[in-house]
Amino acid sequence: MERSLVEQAQRGDRDAFAAVVHAVGDRLYALAYRILREPDLAQDACQEALIATWRQLPSLRDPDRFDAWIYRILVHACYAESRKRTRWTTTVRVLDIESGSPPDGGLSIDDRDELERAFRLLPLDQRAIFVLHHHVGLPLVEIAETLGIPAGTARSRLHYATHALRRAIEDGAQVDAAKERLA
Repeated sequence: MERSLVEQAQRGDRDAFAAVVHAVGDRLYALAYRILREPDLAQDACQEALIATWRQLPSLRDPDRFDAWIYRILVHACYAESRKRTRWTTTVRVLDIESGSPPDGGLSIDDRDELERAFRLLPLDQRAIFVLHHHVGLPLVEIAETLGIPAGTARSRLHYATHALRRAIEDGAQVDAAKERLA
């Protein structure tokens, strides 16, 4: 983020803040969606994060750390949205069964569904660390600083999340192998 734009927004310049929002809005939504796995919750979390950002922006000490700062606000907004809605709903998509290859050329639909179910079972704090590390590309030390947690906690949450996802994939592979033996 451009430092001068953040500084102008800190001084109350609404146009500068609008430009900041325009620059980070899509990234924030993508991050919130990856954490919450629900479009409506992600939109609500983004909106709450942007409101909090506007209110807290004058207290930002280092405009060069704006991205890390707003990620922290967003992750906390995701936590709050998740607490508001404790029950998950199923998302149904209509897929074209006539096409012979998976739409993304990688995982099959069953594999993606299995991975999605496993990801949804992760505690929200583990999901947040996993997404910030693997999707945003932040190093664990920076994630720990961003979220205000010890670096060891960030490492352990990433470890447990990765282990749980790996276990879910392996369990799915074992079920598939058993099905093939029975067929």
